[in-house]
Amino acid sequence: MFSGFSPMPGSGFINIPQTFEELFRCYPISMMDDRIRKDDANFGGKIFLPPSALNKLSMLNIRYPMLFKLTSNESGKVTHGGVLEFIAEEGRAYLPQWMLETLNTQPGSLLKITSTDVPLGQFVKLEPQSVDFLDISDPKAVLENVLRNFSTLTINDIIEISYNEKIYKIKILEAKPESESNSICVIETDLVTDFAPPVGYVEPDYKALQKQKEERKKNRKFDPSIVSQGSMSNRINYSDVLAKSDEASKFTGDGEKLSGKSTHGNNKEDDLKEINISLEGEPKKLDLPDYQLFFGFPIVPPKAEGEDNEVKEEAYKGVGQSLRKSNKRKGKKDHSTSKATKAPRSPDVIEID
Repeated sequence: MFSGFSPMPGSGFINIPQTFEELFRCYPISMMDDRIRKDDANFGGKIFLPPSALNKLSMLNIRYPMLFKLTSNESGKVTHGGVLEFIAEEGRAYLPQWMLETLNTQPGSLLKITSTDVPLGQFVKLEPQSVDFLDISDPKAVLENVLRNFSTLTINDIIEISYNEKIYKIKILEAKPESESNSICVIETDLVTDFAPPVGYVEPDYKALQKQKEERKKNRKFDPSIVSQGSMSNRINYSDVLAKSDEASKFTGDGEKLSGKSTHGNNKEDDLKEINISLEGEPKKLDLPDYQLFFGFPIVPPKAEGEDNEVKEEAYKGVGQSLRKSNKRKGKKDHSTSKATKAPRSPDVIEID
């Protein structure tokens, strides 16, 4: 009864840890009462026990953290875990779904739960059971957050974690330090993790990929745009192309700029009035000098001098009239019209004698 108390020094008693061992009916967490059910516990390594188990554990000399060995009476398989809360019904124990699958037991089967001690973990090797695990950008950070819901990791167990509303299964391949229980404690310890290739992952053939890259380089045509030779005009030798186009130009002779100045001699440009714009047929090659852009607008020839004035004189003829009369000059009075006499204003108050 008093075995939970520490002995007095020099009394001759030895503080021997006692063992908790009970049989419970195991059920999945999904079968718990809705008022106390916690679905997040399915993605962890902790179980729910009744309050009577807490009373018995408090009377025993149990080391903390409380770790338990779970043994199925049907299959004889073993796994380990911790306890989350003591809120289950009497005689029942609620386990995560992956634990029931690991123990290969059915809901309502007998489960022997025994207190145990496992060493602090130093190293663990994990094997994802799906290639989808590779889609996680930072698996190390995800595991650091997820493993907080676990107390132990046992070799050959396939645990389940939830990330971004997706469930991933992970198998425990190795665990160090080695022990008879093949399990380690992951509470308050620095754990080194290593990953094995996921199940179904195929290693790419790097030699074949290298050969494909070499063949692409051989078959690739020379692209002057990837060679750094200065501006774009230097890369395509646009000065030579422009000279050839000037020699074969059909529009020769004197021209006129948009500003009205005529061009002579070496500064020969196309006469805009002689250019016929047609949208039919195939598009012709557009050769422009440097620092010029083409936006696809039609060319409007400049108007000759005096055209604007003639149009204005023809369009606006006759006498106009303003909407309001102009103000008269100050100092001048119009004596032709006399001011109308104002009518007497009726008094506000009428007195009666």
